[in-house]
Amino acid sequence: MSQTLPDLSRAEGILFDLDGVLTPTAEVHMRAWQNVFDEVFAKWGIAPAYTDADYFAYVDGKKRYDGVASLLRSRNVEIPWGHVDDLPETDTICGIGNRKNAAFSVSLRREGIAAYPGSLALIAQLRDAGIPLGVVSSSKNAEEVLAKAGIRDFFTIVVDGAVAEREGLASKPAPDMFRAGAVALGVNPEHSVAVEDAVSGVASAASAGYAVIVGVDRGAGADNLRAVGATSIVDDLASLLIDVPQPETFLPETSLPETSLPETPETA
Repeated sequence: MSQTLPDLSRAEGILFDLDGVLTPTAEVHMRAWQNVFDEVFAKWGIAPAYTDADYFAYVDGKKRYDGVASLLRSRNVEIPWGHVDDLPETDTICGIGNRKNAAFSVSLRREGIAAYPGSLALIAQLRDAGIPLGVVSSSKNAEEVLAKAGIRDFFTIVVDGAVAEREGLASKPAPDMFRAGAVALGVNPEHSVAVEDAVSGVASAASAGYAVIVGVDRGAGADNLRAVGATSIVDDLASLLIDVPQPETFLPETSLPETSLPETPETA
């Protein structure tokens, strides 16, 4: 389906999700969750089996412990919440979340991570144009991932899972994290852009009042992203590369000016 994509050069600021938008760490998260939930489901006799569809429906984009609770609730399983310092082998929401994080950290440190080429090209272009950039991620590993990918210096601010926990911000899809990102970056959401690959993240940005929300379809589904507020869909941020002029004052009366770009295929 043909579409018109936003001209990001006119945005007051741009807030990016991390996993699946800037770096392919969403795949590492998915593998870690699969391993943990396969073990938990087998141990407790939970059915039906955990699938990738469960990841996108209940876990993707949410803070770690909220994702565990959401997934188990989908199977009518309730366990104690526990405490953030629970050991990974503890059978609590926090313990299971910490088990997954331990698996993710081992994989990240063993295999490393690099930014998607298209994402790296876009943030470099926008930074050179002087457009303020930030990251809004539910992951507590965001700072480490950004550093390992060599892209931390592109972003003025990072609002991640650690910040959310410290400041009591509700998990996506609540608007709290994207709202806090705009405040930290010093921009108005009505004049800014959010870039997200998760249904919960798109819903968060929409609730926070972002004028333009770019949905990056890495598996969540274009229709699902549009249904919760994505104003355009791409499958790679290279689709948003344009001739970027020096930034001008954003026009508050309207949403971002648009520029016609070639048709972007949707993934199912």
